[in-house]
Amino acid sequence: MTHWTPILADTPLTLAADATVLAADATRDVAQARDGAVMVPLTHLRSISATGEDAAGYLHNLLSNDVKKLPDDAAQWTSFNSPKGRMLASMLLWHIDGGYRLTLAADVHAAMLRKLSMFVLRSKVKLADGGATRALLGVSCPTLSDCLGGAKLPVPAAPMRAATRDDVCVIRLDPTRAVIDAPADAMAAIWQALAARDVAPAGTAAWQWLDVQAGIPLITERTQDAFVAQMLNYELIGGVNFKKGCYPGQEIVARTQYLGKLKKRMYRVLAPSNTAPAVGDELYSPAFDDQSVGKLVTVAPSPTGGFEALAVMQMQAADSGQLHLGAPDGAPLRLASLPYALDVPAAS
Repeated sequence: MTHWTPILADTPLTLAADATVLAADATRDVAQARDGAVMVPLTHLRSISATGEDAAGYLHNLLSNDVKKLPDDAAQWTSFNSPKGRMLASMLLWHIDGGYRLTLAADVHAAMLRKLSMFVLRSKVKLADGGATRALLGVSCPTLSDCLGGAKLPVPAAPMRAATRDDVCVIRLDPTRAVIDAPADAMAAIWQALAARDVAPAGTAAWQWLDVQAGIPLITERTQDAFVAQMLNYELIGGVNFKKGCYPGQEIVARTQYLGKLKKRMYRVLAPSNTAPAVGDELYSPAFDDQSVGKLVTVAPSPTGGFEALAVMQMQAADSGQLHLGAPDGAPLRLASLPYALDVPAAS
């Protein structure tokens, strides 16, 4: 991440020891992300490349989505799960020349690279850590195509599509947000080109807030091995393919989908300003006495004060509308909307 140091030198942003980018005023950054255009060094993420003639089949057999049928210009959400169906890493995956690249939380990256390497065996696949030579930049802009095109960057045609030119790949997540994957030594020029288009520098909290608004979870070390995919709404954002065949945890994920056993979902919640919520914090509800009903997955400051978060919890607790943070008598939480409907898998 040392390539970010000179880029951030003239900004109010600093690199923290936990691989996040801190802003002088995170609430102001989030407000800018809500109202205007921002660019965020995605140092809290790290990439892995899988190349070689067997890369598609190798990843297809390990991940929750259908890698083999992914179009060349498309991206997908996917995950690697434990044999018990619990998510160990959430990932964004797309094509690169000769294979694929995927991003995941930086704090689980090293362990996942080791684990994925265990499955290579005799397959003609090479795994590589992209963090040393590649950089990731998030861009959010109300007129995303204009921001990207004006900076002479590739412009994907639609959400969850990718476009590449001169080894710079842009993955469009939704109408206003994209991830730029580029050689580390090219990022300074990209940064300057976007700044010339009035795209403002912002810290990690701004991107996390955008993830919360979009209902996109990120599995980190504190939430590893805690949730089946549907608890994180992962099938609702296209992160699970139920027809692709076996992968680690597939039987549990399929059973949850088709037998109607789901009792937890991920919700967006609002916390008051006098709290300090953190990923992994437990949630409580009077209906469950002193038993935890869920935990926080992603947390960010709110542009209107307080905090916003994605939280996995018992659906019964959510329906009650009585939620507390950290203890049965902890700070009250309020439910807020997500951009998709929380349909519950029906029993077959």
